[in-house]
Formats: sequence, C-alpha cells, structure tokens
Amino acid sequence: MIHIDDFKKVEIKIGEILSVEKVENADKLLKLSVGFGEEAPRQIVSGIAAYFPDISILVGKKCAFVTNLEPRTIRGLESNGMILAVSTEDGKFSLLETQNDIPAGEMIK
Repeated sequence: MIHIDDFKKVEIKIGEILSVEKVENADKLLKLSVGFGEEAPRQIVSGIAAYFPDISILVGKKCAFVTNLEPRTIRGLESNGMILAVSTEDGKFSLLETQNDIPAGEMIK
C-alpha cells in the first residue's frame, strides 16, 4: 500500500501521438513523438510494437502517459515518459485512450 501523497506525485497527462517509428534492431520497441501542449513534442520509447503490426494506426491517438519520470535511455534513445496500457495473460491488450475530445496536455486527476 502507498499513501495518497505518494500517488499524487505521479503526473499522468493525455498526450497525442504525432508520429511513430520502429526502433532499429528491436522487435518490441517503438519510438513515439507525443504532443502534450508543450513547446515541443516528447520522444517516448515503448515496448508495444508486437501489438501494432500497422504502427500508423497509432498516429492521432490520445492516450494516458506518465510524464514526470526521469528520462531513460533505451537502445540509445532518450525516453521522456511512459505510455499507460494493460495486457492480460491470455494476450489481450489495450492502450488507455480518451473517449472524448480531451485536449493533449490535460492532467488526469
């Protein structure tokens, strides 16, 4: 169990996926460019490639991201956030997407 004050430290925002590329020599990784209503998009590296044979369907999706993690280098690429998703043992997978026209950069409270 964690205290509510610990949970409040996690910054979760809606981001719009602007572009997607496969990471060279990595079967599971995608490099996302994500807009959060900030001056410039963020680069986020995620291990979700197996769930998206056609990566172009990700462009334009608005999903939940953790945005206040320390940057991490993955395969030589700096990742500045984490996309939120769920997967089950029987292979089901879903990104946490918005249902309405929520603008990029909105904080989940």
